[in-house]
Amino acid sequence: MEKITHQNLHPLLSKSLTDTDFVLILNALIKFLRRGGKKQAAERFDLIIATLKQDEELAKNFSGRFYHWLSQVHIYPALIKLGIFSRHSFTREMGIRIYERFSPSYKDFANLREVFLYLFHSENDDKWLQTLSIRQWLSLYDLIRTSADPALLQNACRQLVDARLRAIEMLAIWIASEAIEPDLIRIAPRLLEADSPFVALQRETAKLVEHYRNDTTPYDTAHLEVMFDQCCSQIDYLRRKGTGAGSGSSVKVAHLLERLQQTVDRLKLLTDIQTDAGNRNRLTITLMNSLIYAAVEQYSTRHLRRSSIRMLARSITENKSHHGEHYITRNRKEYFKMFYSAAGGGVIIALMALHKIHIGTLGFSPFVTSLLSGLNYGIGFMLIHMLHCTVATKQPAMTAASFAEQVELNERGRAVENKLAKLLIDVCRSQSVAVFGNVTIAILLACIVSAAYAANTQQPLLDAHTVAYQMKSVDIITQPTLWYAAIAGLWLFCSGIIAGFFDNRADYLDLRNRLTINPLLRKIMPAKARHAFAAYMHRHYGSLTGNFIFGMLLGMTGFFGHLLDLPLDIRHVAFSSANLGYAVVSGNLGAKAFLLGLAGVLAIGAVNLMVSFTLALFVALRSRGTKISSISKLLNSVWTQIKANPLLLVYPVQAKDGQENK
Repeated sequence: MEKITHQNLHPLLSKSLTDTDFVLILNALIKFLRRGGKKQAAERFDLIIATLKQDEELAKNFSGRFYHWLSQVHIYPALIKLGIFSRHSFTREMGIRIYERFSPSYKDFANLREVFLYLFHSENDDKWLQTLSIRQWLSLYDLIRTSADPALLQNACRQLVDARLRAIEMLAIWIASEAIEPDLIRIAPRLLEADSPFVALQRETAKLVEHYRNDTTPYDTAHLEVMFDQCCSQIDYLRRKGTGAGSGSSVKVAHLLERLQQTVDRLKLLTDIQTDAGNRNRLTITLMNSLIYAAVEQYSTRHLRRSSIRMLARSITENKSHHGEHYITRNRKEYFKMFYSAAGGGVIIALMALHKIHIGTLGFSPFVTSLLSGLNYGIGFMLIHMLHCTVATKQPAMTAASFAEQVELNERGRAVENKLAKLLIDVCRSQSVAVFGNVTIAILLACIVSAAYAANTQQPLLDAHTVAYQMKSVDIITQPTLWYAAIAGLWLFCSGIIAGFFDNRADYLDLRNRLTINPLLRKIMPAKARHAFAAYMHRHYGSLTGNFIFGMLLGMTGFFGHLLDLPLDIRHVAFSSANLGYAVVSGNLGAKAFLLGLAGVLAIGAVNLMVSFTLALFVALRSRGTKISSISKLLNSVWTQIKANPLLLVYPVQAKDGQENK
């Protein structure tokens, strides 16, 4: 069909209505609107309405062609499929959508679903469609309806009612069948009960369908409305349980719940159209718009990925938030506990750093050296965790999730900016004392070990070449040290995500009970030891895995940088501080060199913490669908509290009433 313009709209429309497939006419009109974009689409839509209003014969012909086509097309598939995820798994659905983008399927114009997919296929369609008001759609709908032949209109309406009742019946059956999904039963065993709201909804809708197939009188929907409310409450409960620490989630569960919500929403809209005669026109337009937007997003991998993965991301950050509370100090007891814990971590880090230096002197290939370094880091971090010690830079990924949780509460009106500011100060203070504990003890122990070695052997622990290398590694002026620190911050963020993922996985798999009955463990461990081991692994599965993988990432980064000839390496504040201690004493470099190196170490720490915290906070906020409403107000509140009591940043000082800052 020829391209429609402002000038040829009336004559071309009059001509095409006599000899052109109606779907092609609709496609030409939509192309006309699409070319108008966000700025002109609404104006062009009004032009189409005005053109039909000015020529009664044209309006009558257009209405006749529309209702004739509507009475012939299969409406039912669009009502049950468009805007509702398929019954496939997330992975298969993603594969279908990717394949469809590269090799689109043939569109059958006798199927309304495929007509919508043919008409609304551009990713930008939603932008200009949003500019069209409900008033404009109603105006067009009323014009077409009043211009229609009564017999043709009646026939088309009969087709619509029949398709709608069939869709209501099928959607209700689908909803009831979801009640026996194993993943949902795992989250909420009460779904096995006979009075599940999903099953009750199906029974009630079956009564409604039976009524309207035999009668036209209004149906009492009071009980049906209760069933819809109960189903929505049940879905909300499943989402909360699925994202809360202790239940565990997966992309499959998230995909299933999203599909269930879509099905319930569609069923509710169709039953409202069927039962609410006074608002039928407006609700029909709402349905049409939902089908149009669904067609736009039908093969969008972004929409599928975003909606299905959000719940898993939320579950991961919930687990991080749960652990993050342990890394925030609010009183003196917690403060000193964090210091002692970080001090213990500093001892192990100093020994790990020495072992890492030793590995570098063994003369292995770059790959083997990197692998051994990664194992050194990974096993060391796991040991630190098992001994209840702390690595300062591990905190941000966890504390960011706790901060995001408070932001979400703030959005719901349960917190104020002052509370967020106080939490941020608590987080900063906790980071400070942890870094202080790691760095001071690591440097001190490194100096003691170097001095003791030199005293016993009459030679320095590190040779001149190694000393020069270690001092160069903390040089932030002439070397890309801060870039390497940012890479370490990225790996810190990733390790937090990995830890949250495996914590979620442990909950999802019910790892505790699995390990309790594991055949191999039953052979090698007595019952009491097996139960203790299973409980420990369930609680610490994510942390241990995250720590090990973090260590491997640190160890292997340099090798990949060497392999790809890229400036890739890592600088970690705790290890850099230990290396500084070994180098200064071994090289007898003096106080000036030590202070310059210490400044570099602190700069490395600042970059480590800022990068990991920023990335973790961004992901945590996105997973919760929230954001910080006003950063300026938050910072102002932080500044106000610091001015009132500057020591809050470094120590949980007592308030004026004599109570500890809690």
